[in-house]
Amino acid sequence: MTVSSATAIPNDTKETPPRRSSTEEGQVERDIQLVAEEGFAATDSHGVPIVEFDPVAEKKLRRKIDWMIVPTVSVLYLFCFIDRANIGNARLAGLEDDLGMTGNDYNALLSVFYISYILAQIPCNLACKRFGPGWFIPFISFSFGACSLGTAFVRDMPAACGVRFLLGLFEAGMMPGISYYLSRWYRRAELVFRLSLFIVTAPLAGAFGGLLASGILSLPNIGDLYAWRMIFLVEGVITMGISLIAFLTLTDRPETARWLTSDEKKLAIARVKSERVAQIAVLDEMNSQKLWLGFWNPMVLATSFIFLFNNITVQGLAFFLPTIVATIYPSYSVVQKQLYTVPPYVAGALFEVAIPRISSRMDRRQIFFVLTAPLTMAGYATFLGTANAQARYAATFLAAVSCFAMGPLSNAQVSAQVVSDSARSVALATNMMLGNVGGLIATWSYLAHDAPDYRPGNGLNLASATTVLLLAALALVWMEADNRRRDRRDGAEVLAGLTPTQIASLEWKHPDWRWKP
Repeated sequence: MTVSSATAIPNDTKETPPRRSSTEEGQVERDIQLVAEEGFAATDSHGVPIVEFDPVAEKKLRRKIDWMIVPTVSVLYLFCFIDRANIGNARLAGLEDDLGMTGNDYNALLSVFYISYILAQIPCNLACKRFGPGWFIPFISFSFGACSLGTAFVRDMPAACGVRFLLGLFEAGMMPGISYYLSRWYRRAELVFRLSLFIVTAPLAGAFGGLLASGILSLPNIGDLYAWRMIFLVEGVITMGISLIAFLTLTDRPETARWLTSDEKKLAIARVKSERVAQIAVLDEMNSQKLWLGFWNPMVLATSFIFLFNNITVQGLAFFLPTIVATIYPSYSVVQKQLYTVPPYVAGALFEVAIPRISSRMDRRQIFFVLTAPLTMAGYATFLGTANAQARYAATFLAAVSCFAMGPLSNAQVSAQVVSDSARSVALATNMMLGNVGGLIATWSYLAHDAPDYRPGNGLNLASATTVLLLAALALVWMEADNRRRDRRDGAEVLAGLTPTQIASLEWKHPDWRWKP
């Protein structure tokens, strides 16, 4: 590791440390320790990192974090999505008949989930920051597992709506909370791939959920719990058990990680801090200006609307793929229909990891929004253009391989467009809040009276993918134009007379901030 000649920026109450030669014995370790301390920035006033880190040491640390953090959150999110989407499998197994549902009752039941899910996004992520992800994430996971378990015992539509409302309330904190949690551990370029490693469990949940539902349906009844009720019972119990383990294993932040050495803790803090212009703490105290600028950020809002339109397709597939498959192969058995939902999800999962992996190596995200949208468009154009069963089934693959990658890409892009930890918690929640408005729309995209071709739903998804393409391209052009404008501005005039604490609150309005395409 080498150190530049710049000096760490203290807060208002600390003195600037003396500059030392980078060849002095122990200099590297002292500088790492310095910038890791709360009260000192890891960048100069222009956002240039003070410390250059040894790539070998970083790789070793990154690998340790990967093994200790990512598997746990991935398994938790897997069952989060299973507990949300298993209603599609339960529908095939007789849920509607048993609950006396008619007409569009199924769509209404899905919508109830999204009402609480959308409203709770920002409050949940603020609570995650306040109480700590290591406690908050397992707590809400256990709670929505209990809601899934409770669904096995509902006897009518109002009871089912009540349980789905609670399910949405507790699940609201999972995706933004885990994304925010990972941003405490990873650099900007590293984050998108690690996000993909947990978000990929969404399409895997579709695949695994179909297999699991098929297996559960073959189990013997427990009392009067049978068929679709067994799906909710078994999957809810599994979720609750995994959550209890996570209470004991999930580490809140680098400082509290017993599996990191003292030097590794300092390196983990300093390297994340080095990308946050003028920030004097990785885990800063919340203040209203940072929270507001985390929301009122041009690229956060643009990305969130892109995610909204993309989520119409993602959530539509989650809830209606079993129904779509049933219309393609109407003579197949329930178990066969469940199994036919698996391959599109597997293909989607592969691309959900592959595309962010490429994005991570390039440290670019916006261009992949532009490149993947046409595949989704092609898939739904096929649905609209032909009644051939094989072609329509192939179209599910085109939609899956393109739309699922947007989840990690959009969260990584939002995280890259903010500076402080406080702003990041709000920005990620904003992305999920607006994104899941798309999920709410998706619950009404495939109505019973539109069967078997569902032309309005397929047309809506085609229009949504087209909108994603246009918004993503316009946002990319705007970012590059605004960066050129910022290059021509004299940043010293803006910063003149401001204290380090005030500078740390400027967020994207800092003159030396540049958008990260």
